[in-house]
Parts: sequence; structure tokens; C-alpha cells
Amino acid sequence: MAHFAKLDKNNRVECVLVGRDEDDENEISTRTGDTYKKTSYNTVGGVHLLGGTPFRKNFAGIGYIYDQGRDAFYPPQPSNSHVLNEGTCTWEIPVQFLAPPVPEGI
Repeated sequence: MAHFAKLDKNNRVECVLVGRDEDDENEISTRTGDTYKKTSYNTVGGVHLLGGTPFRKNFAGIGYIYDQGRDAFYPPQPSNSHVLNEGTCTWEIPVQFLAPPVPEGI
């Protein structure tokens, strides 16, 4: 079973469809007139969860962005303070939160 992300004109994922393993994204795109990119259900943060070869950094979801330069899917930026990790194509908070100090005697 293969999965294909349908992209809009801004490379945002509109939907993810299930296809056959032998289906080709270029053939589907040509046949439909839309842009489709294959995506791996088992790839998260650049790691294949079953030990296989990771594909396009992350499984595509609705609203995700396909970045041609990185050949990767990643979710929308949660806030302006989040920074994209280039290795995983996941968003990270640039500062570490510290635990509040514990009052003495507790």
C-alpha cells in the first residue's frame, strides 16, 4: 500500500490518498492534472519507524508543506519562535524552558 499527497499550487498538502505500491507519482500527476507526491506512512522526523529507508522526512498530513529543495514534508510552523530542524524537518523551540525554582523546605 502506498500513500500520495495531493499538493495545491503553493505545495501545501490538500489530502493524502491510498494507492498501490506500483503507482507512480508522475503518472498520477499527469493523468489527473494535479500534483501528487508519494509519502511514507512509517517515516517521522527523518527516521523510518520499522527500520527501513526514511522517505521525505515525514508522512504528509493535510496542511503540511512539501519543500522541493529538501524533498521533504513538514507541518506548518506552530509559531514565529519555532525553528525548522534541517535534519528532521520538524519544528523546535529555540530556547529551553527551565523548571521554576522549588521553594526551600518543600
